[in-house]
Amino acid sequence: MKDVVGSPGTWSGMALRLSQCVSAGASMGAMATAYGFSNYTAFCYLIASMALQLLWSFGLACLDIYSLKTKRDLHNPVLVTAILSFAAASASAGVTILFERDVHFCRMYPQLSCGRYALSVVLAFITWSFIATSAVSMFWLLPSL
Repeated sequence: MKDVVGSPGTWSGMALRLSQCVSAGASMGAMATAYGFSNYTAFCYLIASMALQLLWSFGLACLDIYSLKTKRDLHNPVLVTAILSFAAASASAGVTILFERDVHFCRMYPQLSCGRYALSVVLAFITWSFIATSAVSMFWLLPSL
C-alpha cells in the first residue's frame, strides 16, 4: 500500500485536516465579526459552508488522530466538501469585488466592514486550497485501493 502525503491516518493528513479547521474557523470569525454581513446571501452562504467544512475537517482530524494512536490503516476513499467551499468562496469573492471596485459600495457606506469581507474570502480560498490538496492525495491513493 502506498503512503501518499496527506492520506488519511498519516501525520501529514492530520496536519492538512487541522489546517482546514483553522482556516475555516478564521474565515467564519472574520465574516461573523464584520458589520452587515447577514444582509447578503453570498456571505451567509460562505459562513454556512465554512461551518460545514470546520465540522467535517474536525471529524476527519479526530479520525486521523485515532488512526495514529491505534496504528490502524485508513486507506479508504473519503468524501470531500471541496466543491461547496469553492462555490461559497467564489460567490463571496464576486460580491466583495462588486462592492469594492465596481459600484464603490464600500466608499458610500463606510460602516460596512469591506476589509473583513475580503479577509474572510481570502481565508475561505486558503481553506479550499487545503481541501484541494486533500482531494488530490485521495485521488492519487484511489488506484492503490
